[in-house]
Amino acid sequence: MTEIRQSERPDSPVNTGLQKKRLAVAPMMEWTDRHCRSFHRTLTKDAVLYTEMVTTGALIHGDVPRHLDYSQDQHPVVLQLGGSEPSDLAKAAELAQQWGYDEIDLNCGCPSERVQRGAFGACLMAEPKLVADCVKAMKSAVDTPITVKHRLGLDSMDAANSEADYQFALNFILAVADAGASQVTIHARNAVLKGLSPKENRSKPPLRYEVAAKLRLDAQKQFPNLKVLLNGGLESNEQIAGHWDDFDGFMVGRAAYHFPAMLLGWDDLIATDGEAAGYLFSETEWHRIQIALVKQVQAWYDECRSKDKPFYIGAFTRHILGLAHGRAGSRYWRQRLSDHHALAKVQSKAAIVDFFIDASLTLGDWAAFEFEGA
Repeated sequence: MTEIRQSERPDSPVNTGLQKKRLAVAPMMEWTDRHCRSFHRTLTKDAVLYTEMVTTGALIHGDVPRHLDYSQDQHPVVLQLGGSEPSDLAKAAELAQQWGYDEIDLNCGCPSERVQRGAFGACLMAEPKLVADCVKAMKSAVDTPITVKHRLGLDSMDAANSEADYQFALNFILAVADAGASQVTIHARNAVLKGLSPKENRSKPPLRYEVAAKLRLDAQKQFPNLKVLLNGGLESNEQIAGHWDDFDGFMVGRAAYHFPAMLLGWDDLIATDGEAAGYLFSETEWHRIQIALVKQVQAWYDECRSKDKPFYIGAFTRHILGLAHGRAGSRYWRQRLSDHHALAKVQSKAAIVDFFIDASLTLGDWAAFEFEGA
């Protein structure tokens, strides 16, 4: 892979210094892999894309290219790290910089017990000094910006009604900002470390957007250049626009994955400073996206062949199942894209074209597209 450093991409949104709001697709385990990110990039040029969380151990002791390789069309792209040992995070950050990631994000928000056993994720909110040391170690090792994603609080804390619990969240933000973090992303609900599954942690603890907005104001009194993003429960562009002036950006997770067409409106939402919340998913756009997907999958096919790796088109199609949501025939389209027997038979570049064209036709004649060289 050709290394491209952030400093060599002056037009990257994370490097311009412009005061534009940020829209980002959240890091999601087993979902936001390199194929998913390439797909999302066909929908939006300006959004920031995040990797799945990668642990420091996986990078220091594992297969680095498997975890860090990506297509250059994905910039701006952020590597999210999981870890709690400053020296290990510094080494992982050095690898991230070598591979050309635009930013490095530290996970202090994941509530799963498996992550807790590794002494990182949301449980780190109880150790702001350690998190600050982690940020400092990464800042000392690389020039790449360092950010932190975290929760509003832990367990039964109530930052909306308890001054002490609010101060707990604010002190955490101030500690990481003082250590050099350029941005924090607040998942605006608590992480319940015992008694709730990761899935339940995404819905049962109540959302407190108003508390996250107040934290931003209070944190920026001391660190005016700190960017504060909102995460949690965001399901539409209209909802994002409704909170536009309260945050420096927004991070969307499952809604962006399950209903990816919403990303088609993000560039306009950014360009109009929150005014244009809608989007048009036209026949022309459908054709453009399908052609881009064919090219991405063909490039992956060539890479697999060159490295003598098995090729399976399902590695791509599993990420696009929600693209036709709401359209007549979408159920048949999803079935076609999930048919493992049909997917396994796609083993040539011509077959890749045929597969996407045939799948599109389940939606009607309007969805048929032409691919040059097919």
